[in-house]
Amino acid sequence: MKRFFALAMAALLVLACFGCTQKDDINKKSEGVMTYAEYAAAELESAVVIEAYVQAKQGWWENKATLYTQDADGAYFIYELPCTEEEYNKMTVGTKMKISGYKAEWAGEVEIIDATWEILEGNYIAEATDVTALLGTEDLIKKQNMFVSFKGMTLEASKDAEGNDVPFLYKWDGSGQDGDDLYFNVSVNGATYTFTVESYLCGKGTDVYNAVKALEIGDKIDMEGFLYWYEGVNPHITSVTAAK
Repeated sequence: MKRFFALAMAALLVLACFGCTQKDDINKKSEGVMTYAEYAAAELESAVVIEAYVQAKQGWWENKATLYTQDADGAYFIYELPCTEEEYNKMTVGTKMKISGYKAEWAGEVEIIDATWEILEGNYIAEATDVTALLGTEDLIKKQNMFVSFKGMTLEASKDAEGNDVPFLYKWDGSGQDGDDLYFNVSVNGATYTFTVESYLCGKGTDVYNAVKALEIGDKIDMEGFLYWYEGVNPHITSVTAAK
């Protein structure tokens, strides 16, 4: 019995060490590159240099790309990164990039703008971090732009232009049409929040777009997406499934 316990503890220590090594590898920075903590502490409008891994691409137009990126400690939203379409196509999910630009904020969303970049060796795809318990707390913003999950939430009614209860809206005010952003309300622990399916990220015909259109008021759902901010938390949802 003692021998079995010792072997079990040894196995756990090996797994723990592997996890630490893996995180250290993911967060290994080149000379002059900020850690996530240093980036988070940097003043707005200051120059920043980060290394992170592409987790999703919001779109490409006019030779500019918008990216969701992350390392093992935090996330970085890269807004309108100059690149050709050919270069954009090389920025696949998991790709490691070095990005130099300026830290900015728009309506509460912290982002990197006016950036230059290069692709580096390395690959990492983050698992979703469950932030359900952080909703309504001051700690939620510390996870801004990360790939996150929400569990066991209830779809609440939205109001269309005629004042009718509907499960979702096309655009924030219901003035849109099929193919536009989807806005829907969800609740947990007595509080209601507005989530979005961003059409540039997950447009018409994607699984999540179709899933939200199929929802009914009162449905219990689990979700994944990116913790975007707009005048408060406004997650960009990439997956919706029935709550487990």
